[in-house]
Amino acid sequence: MENIMPIKNIVIVGGGTAGWMTAAAFSHATGDKARITLIESEQIGTIGVGEATIPPFVGFNNLLGIDEATLMANVQGTFKLGIQFVNWGHEGNSYFHPFGDYGYSIEGNDFHNIWMKFHKNGDRRPLYAFSPETVAAMYRRFQRTPDQQREDLPPINYAYHLNASQYAKFLRKYSEARGVNRLEGLVEDVALKPGNGFVDSVTLKGGQIIKGDFFIDCTGFRGLLIEEALKTGYEDWTHWLPCDRAVAVSCTQDGPTLPYTRATAWSAGWQWRVPLQNRLGNGHVFCSKYMSDDEARNILMSNLDGDPLMDPKILRFVTGRRKKFWNKNVVAIGLSAGFMEPLESTSIHLIYTAITKLIATFSLKGVSPVQESIFNRLTQREYNRIRDFLILHYHVTTRDDSPFWDYCRNMNIPDTLQEKLDLFKWNGQFFREEDELFTATSWVAVMMGQGIEPQTYNPVVDALDEGKMARELDEIEKSIQYLVKNMPEHDDFVKQYCPAVR
Repeated sequence: MENIMPIKNIVIVGGGTAGWMTAAAFSHATGDKARITLIESEQIGTIGVGEATIPPFVGFNNLLGIDEATLMANVQGTFKLGIQFVNWGHEGNSYFHPFGDYGYSIEGNDFHNIWMKFHKNGDRRPLYAFSPETVAAMYRRFQRTPDQQREDLPPINYAYHLNASQYAKFLRKYSEARGVNRLEGLVEDVALKPGNGFVDSVTLKGGQIIKGDFFIDCTGFRGLLIEEALKTGYEDWTHWLPCDRAVAVSCTQDGPTLPYTRATAWSAGWQWRVPLQNRLGNGHVFCSKYMSDDEARNILMSNLDGDPLMDPKILRFVTGRRKKFWNKNVVAIGLSAGFMEPLESTSIHLIYTAITKLIATFSLKGVSPVQESIFNRLTQREYNRIRDFLILHYHVTTRDDSPFWDYCRNMNIPDTLQEKLDLFKWNGQFFREEDELFTATSWVAVMMGQGIEPQTYNPVVDALDEGKMARELDEIEKSIQYLVKNMPEHDDFVKQYCPAVR
């Protein structure tokens, strides 16, 4: 502990979504107590695949004091109630993964178990009838929950579709107004301190040297500091998440803007569709072992809902994570920390949670090994839990129409995922571990949506008053129907609340 030095200069290397989210949060958290410098180059483009978010992201912007309508207008944003999955369980299969819950827990019993009992006894109402987000998505409606909404009506959980490049620009203005110093330049060299191996400085093209006490690596897949300088190491998850490339393109928005993301499975991967106010974001994530770049590009371009606005670009990646996210005086955030494909829109979420964990463990007093240990343990656990949820989508399928799906269906999976599957198949139970991101509703939506039927519901449900439960189900369904019926069309809400700044 005697070598701990105070942190006066924080250097963020890399801009984009990760860099400017970090700069905005740190400028908000530290005020004028530390000098924050962000280094980026206009010559380095952003990846731009993270245009869909999940509900915790709404809280991040609220924490920064950013007005939602202003933000959404500046990023051509639309609202997102969940994700529609097409062709995953089998070809022709479709289901919806909603934000929010199915019904609500009753006397400690998960709602899906109560529903399974009634369904087994002849109640034909589908599970999604008890999800306000799913029903609203079906009718292309949206409404933020009013501050004074009736207590018998459920809240609406939502996230955003946004232009990630415009979001970074928006946060740049926010950050610079709070004292963040932006430097334009390419980093050509990283100098380490001879005594402890900490990063001492970075040298820009042209010779300018930027010294710092604490560095945040937002340099994308390259991992300029965390990997090239500190040789941290990478844990490869390709054997579980075999897709390693994506072809991306934007196109015109010709129809209504749907209040949800769509993920359509093809023979060796899947296609995303993200609606913004002024365009659609599209991409085809695929496995190069089973599909060529040209074939993937042709599938994407043949399945656009508008005219292309650019030439498609190929992205290459390796799913996995750094062996350490915090190493010495460097923390990796964003793609430099790891990559899990955008199947459940977790890329921006992992930036946000890394920032919140870092601020929670960070101290201007200096860098301590205990901070590093806590941050790495919590972040590793979060990555592992999200990894398991993504593997679930690929593994739980009856598709046998291609070698890719044969591999996914038969591959070995992590014990932590197998345990969840076994418990649910046995009697419909789900156990959420600590603060893992995805709730019972998320897991149930995917497992049942892709064809897993438990042997029976949890028999504890039989202890509940059946007549009372029947009335509860009726009231939940009526409340959702009333709520959705009185919502505006999603397009109309967006036009009134946050029309895009042109």
